[in-house]
Amino acid sequence: MDTKQIDYILELAKTKNFNHAAENLFISQPTLTYQIKQVEGEIGFSLFDRSPRGAVLTPAGEQFCVTLRNIRRELKLAVEQGQNYGTRYRANITIGLPMRSAIYFLPEAIETFTESHEGISVTPHFLTLYDSSSFLKGEEDILFARRNDVKHIPGIKIHHLFDSRIYLITEKDDELAGREIIHAEDLRGRVLMVGGGSPPELVAVQRRIIDSVHVEYFNSNDRETTLTNIKAHKGICLAPGFLNDHNGEFAWTLFDCPEKICCVLCTHSGDKRESVKDFVEMLQMIYRERKEFKA
Repeated sequence: MDTKQIDYILELAKTKNFNHAAENLFISQPTLTYQIKQVEGEIGFSLFDRSPRGAVLTPAGEQFCVTLRNIRRELKLAVEQGQNYGTRYRANITIGLPMRSAIYFLPEAIETFTESHEGISVTPHFLTLYDSSSFLKGEEDILFARRNDVKHIPGIKIHHLFDSRIYLITEKDDELAGREIIHAEDLRGRVLMVGGGSPPELVAVQRRIIDSVHVEYFNSNDRETTLTNIKAHKGICLAPGFLNDHNGEFAWTLFDCPEKICCVLCTHSGDKRESVKDFVEMLQMIYRERKEFKA
């Protein structure tokens, strides 16, 4: 089965009519019919139920088309990526991170790096929070991670980037938002949202507050739910600073606690490219120079 046949199948699945699909594909109806039969013979099951009224996907055909659409989408992306890099770059470094704010100075680093490393591109891959599976498969060259999540993984190098502090997230007009630093006692009588995949360091802070200060608390499933609840005046929460997207929607105020979350960059032990080493060192240098990220 080739890419044209994939397009034929997907177009017929959309129009449910051989004549209309053939017109849209700029081929004859007999050609389309022949190609669909060829594919069905190759894969060993029927994709469409034919009738005088048209063609409808079989249950097997419906599942097959789900995969075909993903394949077509990935192929289109691969072609576009190749077009981007083919004429301008001779090499590419891919860095995986959960969101742009995790490495706040990534845009600055990419700009500076590409100016000094002609022909080398840096491509961000945005991953599910704390997911290292695609990096371990070799799909990324560099991964942003929490040290505790990756310190026991073999075959990787770990490079310290910064220690993320804990912040209180509130609405901007909250009375706590105007302070330089928040103390546990300041949360007395408030509703604290906990859970949602909190890292161990943050869980320790949450438990200490619950044990020592009179606060109500409830579990929030994930980060987006938590932020929605804050906006709905249902509570406040604590979060690592590297999750701050800096869009100004909420107030992030430093919380008084000793816990910090060690944020690192991971590379593959077998990757000896100087360009990867240079880019990691550039990011480390940028963070060393910013006083707000010093321990």
